Amino acid sequence: MSSHVTDIRKMVGTNAPLWQDRLRELVSLESPTEDAAAVNRAMDLAAAWASAMGARIVRHPQTGYGDVVELWFDGSPAKPLMLLGHLDTVWSVGTLPGMPWRQAPDAEGRVRLWGPGVLDMKAGVVMALAAIETVQATRGLPRPVVLLLNPDEETGSEVSRAHTERIARDCESVFVMEPAQGLPGSSDNAAYKTARKGVGAYRLDVTGVAAHSGVDFERGHSAVLELARLLAKVSAFTDLPSGLTVNPGVIGGGTRSNVVAANAWAEVDVRIARASDAERVERLFQSLTVDDPACSLRVTGGINRPPMERGEGTVRLFQQAQTLAAELGFSLDEASTGGGSDGNFTAGLGIPTLDGMGAVGEGAHAAHESLLLDELIPRTVLLAAMIAKS
Repeated sequence: MSSHVTDIRKMVGTNAPLWQDRLRELVSLESPTEDAAAVNRAMDLAAAWASAMGARIVRHPQTGYGDVVELWFDGSPAKPLMLLGHLDTVWSVGTLPGMPWRQAPDAEGRVRLWGPGVLDMKAGVVMALAAIETVQATRGLPRPVVLLLNPDEETGSEVSRAHTERIARDCESVFVMEPAQGLPGSSDNAAYKTARKGVGAYRLDVTGVAAHSGVDFERGHSAVLELARLLAKVSAFTDLPSGLTVNPGVIGGGTRSNVVAANAWAEVDVRIARASDAERVERLFQSLTVDDPACSLRVTGGINRPPMERGEGTVRLFQQAQTLAAELGFSLDEASTGGGSDGNFTAGLGIPTLDGMGAVGEGAHAAHESLLLDELIPRTVLLAAMIAKS
């Protein structure tokens, strides 16, 4: 092991109690996407820690959301490295009493940290700051580093996407602080993510002709029945060999059981593995037509996150991480996932992007959200070593 990596590991271990306390403090600040003030309280806390580390802070207020926050750390003259994260969560204010921060063993006896947002992804933000501080203190940053914190990742990054893409275009590479894939010993083995599917959302709105179902049945034209026929067509768009999945996840329509439905709608989730499939999916949805000429159809939506494809630059970053992990004494695998992140945007621009560099755990968006405590130090050391090598 190189002397620098040894120094990194020693410093991360020494400062681990401080950063664990800071993680507890951050988790204790509930920050659901829809509560801008709550998200900004979490942003304020992270910005205060970064300011004490010498960061230059740039904030972009957003209507209806918390701020987009850039934390810039000076380094040797070179293209910057972006660390990408978010501080919004899926958990409403008031969740903590029933899902409190705690440190306790799981059924297998491994100590975990529990709490809303601890895994997705407040631990990743804390790990990023700890790793930057470590490299600053041991040898100095080899290039400028920006930690970008977004306020709306959990609802699609509507306001932050433009900022993510603007900064990424000038960066050498991007490290995404989302959780690793799976648990140690699982099929994914707490892997870094080198590919993610692109994400789309479509909505079908069908208009029919209302009528009394007993008195004027023949005069009605049911939007519900028409939607049912359309959903059978939509479901057939799924093409598993190419990684295309189409899921009509939410439907609604009609007013009463004794009224032929005049309106019906469906929200459809789409996932694509290749950017080239976006045009294909759009053609499929726009080609939908109603069978009943008395009904009409309106199709809206589209692909809102490009896929993160496994490109050469990402593979090169992963191989570097895998070599460093071996030097640190553990194996590192890579995985792909059907879920999206803000890393999809940076990879879509062609910027080498490595994802899943945050905590190791399970239960994101679920009541058992937690991370493995004994994985925090080695993963933070690996992240710091990657920053030092960047």
